Order: sequence, then C-alpha cells, then structure tokens
Amino acid sequence: MPDNKKISMSVVRRLPRYYRFLLEFKNNGIYRISSKALADKMGTSASQIRQDLNCFGGFGQQGYGYDVPKLFDEISAILGLSNQYKAILLGAGNLGRAIVNHVFFQSRGFELTAIFDKNPQLIGSCINGMTVLDVSGLEDFCRQNTVDTAILCLPKESAEQIVDILYRSGIRSFWNFSHLDLSMKYSDVITENVHLNDSLMTLCCCITAAREESALPSDRPEKTEASHSSKS
Repeated sequence: MPDNKKISMSVVRRLPRYYRFLLEFKNNGIYRISSKALADKMGTSASQIRQDLNCFGGFGQQGYGYDVPKLFDEISAILGLSNQYKAILLGAGNLGRAIVNHVFFQSRGFELTAIFDKNPQLIGSCINGMTVLDVSGLEDFCRQNTVDTAILCLPKESAEQIVDILYRSGIRSFWNFSHLDLSMKYSDVITENVHLNDSLMTLCCCITAAREESALPSDRPEKTEASHSSKS
C-alpha cells in the first residue's frame, strides 16, 4: 500500500463512506459491483471512485468491477480497524455518556479502556458497564496503562489543562469535541475535530440557500393575457 502521508485528506475522509456502503452490499449478498453502480449509490462519479481507489492500488478488474468482500477487507485494512487502539474518554456529562453508549468502538478500530471526570456526582457512576474514574488519577493511569488516544468531551476552558497532562503522558492523538484548537498548541498531534454546532449551522446554511434559490423568480418571461391575445 502506498504511503498514506501522501494521500489527500479529502480521499481519507471518503474512506469511511466506502466502508459503510460496502458493508451494506456485503450484508445484502452483493459480491460484485461496478465503479458506476458504487458511484450511483454513493452519489459521486465512477471516475472519482477509480481515482480514490487507485491511490491504494486500484483493486478493480476491467470488465468485472470490484469484488465486494475483498474491497471491504482492503478498505478496513487501510482504515486500520483491526488495530484496536486504546482510548480513554474525558468528560462523563451528557455528550460523553452518549458517545460511550452509542459509538461502536471495537468495530471502528478502538478499545475504550477508561472514562474520567472531575464531578463528584459522576465519579463512581457506571456508563455502559464502565465506572467513571476521578480525573485526579489520570496521570497515574496513563503511566500504568497503554493509552493511544484521548476523547475530549470537555468544555474548552477545562480541556486545556487536561490536554497538557495527556501530552506529558505521551498521548498524541485526540478525538476532540472540546473546540480547543490543539494544532495551535502542539504541532505533532493528530486530531479529529468534531464541531456539532458548526455542522448544524452548515445544515442551516444549506436549507437557507435552497429556499432562497427556490424563491427566485423564473428566468422565463411570464405569459400575459396580452401575449396570448396577440397570438390569437
């Protein structure tokens, strides 16, 4: 497989979509698919599909298309889903609880090993079978256990101090819901930033644009009674 550092992030961000659609095909008993059929399902073009997959070697056969189970396995390997990186979650509030309860970590390449919070009312509580630990023991936990990734479900003002502890403990990758710009603070971290409010505002903008477009007057001149009478 080529060096992934040379693959553009736009291609990388499409890989989970390939994974989802290929899993759906596989579960529905579809074992062969053309680039056009895959593109139609994903709402893109066949040339885009071929360009993306050629970044990793192609995988298709001319006149045959793609072997769905094989391509699914290849995409899974590219995504690294079998690595089971050790993750901890900081912040056991509503967002943190929702993530623990509803994200399928193991099938997405991670194993959630601990949850931390500073709220005495949350420490010791149980979320999906895991006990919430006191964040005061974070450094000791990181020294005694392998931690590859931290999930930040904290307010921005709380995250900065926690990130310093995590960085000192050797953690360099973050799933970041905190709105703290980690790239400005550390140049050598891998961060996937999730801005739910930004996503919602993006949806709002798209709805507004669509409604404004549909409200525009037609370019065609409307027929008037005078124009009808002139033709009669």
